[in-house]
Amino acid sequence: MARFEPFPGIRYDPEVIDPGLVTAPPYDVLNDAERDALLARDPHNVIAVDLPVAPGAEGADADYQRAATLFQQWQDEGVLITDEPSFYAYRMGYTDDAGRPRQVAGIIGALELSPPEVGSVLPHEQTTPKAKTDRLRLYRATGANLSAVWGLSPAEGLGALAELPGPPVARWTDDLGVHHRLWQITQPGILEAISDAVGSQPVVIADGHHRYATALQHRDERHEAGAGDGPWDLVLALVVELAEDHLDVQPIHRALSGLPEGLDLVEALERWFDVSPDETPPDATVVDRMVVAGCLTLVTPKGAWSLTPRPEAMAGSRDLDSSRLDVALAGLSEQHGEIGVAHQHGVDRVQALIESGDADAGVLLRPATVGQILEIAHGGERMPPKTTFFSPKPSTGQVFRSIT
Repeated sequence: MARFEPFPGIRYDPEVIDPGLVTAPPYDVLNDAERDALLARDPHNVIAVDLPVAPGAEGADADYQRAATLFQQWQDEGVLITDEPSFYAYRMGYTDDAGRPRQVAGIIGALELSPPEVGSVLPHEQTTPKAKTDRLRLYRATGANLSAVWGLSPAEGLGALAELPGPPVARWTDDLGVHHRLWQITQPGILEAISDAVGSQPVVIADGHHRYATALQHRDERHEAGAGDGPWDLVLALVVELAEDHLDVQPIHRALSGLPEGLDLVEALERWFDVSPDETPPDATVVDRMVVAGCLTLVTPKGAWSLTPRPEAMAGSRDLDSSRLDVALAGLSEQHGEIGVAHQHGVDRVQALIESGDADAGVLLRPATVGQILEIAHGGERMPPKTTFFSPKPSTGQVFRSIT
């Protein structure tokens, strides 16, 4: 199984700077305006280093070198401090879409890098093509892991090890109202217990497949250059116990566009689903209702319909709504031409696209269960792209790790 080790964390000194002003959402969910707003709050915002060029732009070597210079300058100035080797308990408290209070708790440490075929770190979902050049150039320039891969561990009791007494070393609330807290762990007995727990089971990647692949590529570069073993053999990771009460797995819905004029989508989908009108307008509780009813939901400008999968029409597909819908969309595209599919988290976002005319219809999916994630990952298979959305997203900037 993969090693999971404490490391000398580099983090913002809360005595010098407010973590709420300098932490940020993951780089790959930000647009230009959001990046500019974060930098306007404080020039030390992590995004100055983690996203040194505008989202989607092709950066020059000077951009990445500037990020590296800033990162070192903040350490020299005492804005960033370096801890003794530690694990970090990280907790996120929030209210879900249905108004229920929730907590996600995990441990931040250094996770050994290994290819999927080795079996100690497992992907659970196919990924869409995405350039890794930007992250690789940032690795090379800064010599640091700036944001964590999110891993899931079946090891029972890991969540309890993330429940620590006493005040955290840092706390802040983000723009979405999520409360973030960070505790430093240095006690030898707890460090050993955490390493043993995570090392006892394969770790499943929840989020950060591309970051993990980039870290693997960087590791291979170092080995090919004759560097041997070193800190580049591990990657910064937040590991959360794979249990329903420690994790919030949400679905990613589909917005459909490019439907041929005159196509009766409700009638067309009856080949794969039993279709019935849904008299309750979709809202924040619709996914809970779908789980109970065992159905998906079709939303169009004319109303909503429940889609109950017909087993005989889904032969060979995985027991996942994303797989079932893939079967239906492939059949529709074969008959009527290519259908545009956009992935959207949040029922309200799907409805907004339909109301604006940017989507012809939407299909709301149920979330994958913890059991399904484990079964598929351990079976060496992967879910279709954009099946799971793990919420809330960890902040970038809670702690960094040197790989030099």
